[in-house]
Amino acid sequence: MIYSVTCLVSNDIREGWLEWMREHIPQVLGTGLFSEARISRVMSQDTDDGGTSYNIQYRANSRDALYQYYQEHADKLRQQGIDKWGEKVIAFRTELEMIDEYRVNYNQPINPN
Repeated sequence: MIYSVTCLVSNDIREGWLEWMREHIPQVLGTGLFSEARISRVMSQDTDDGGTSYNIQYRANSRDALYQYYQEHADKLRQQGIDKWGEKVIAFRTELEMIDEYRVNYNQPINPN
């Protein structure tokens, strides 16, 4: 399971928000319910009114772990962002179920023959 959070961030707070997220993400991972996270800028979603979109993806250890996060941690961690940034950040969340995953293994030759 991937827990995906997309945020539209007002450009006047963008640098501060990114710095804060770099502290916030380890708090989410610190719940022990996720194995990794990544933050990306959404390239196609910049707005004319000065906002920049970012996406944070957390890999949940299981569906049950994600629901445990919702029950035990989500409200508190979400409220931290609301308290700090108010309406300068608009967030929406989605759940993604991983179907398949593919990676290139650079340690092995592509054509061993």
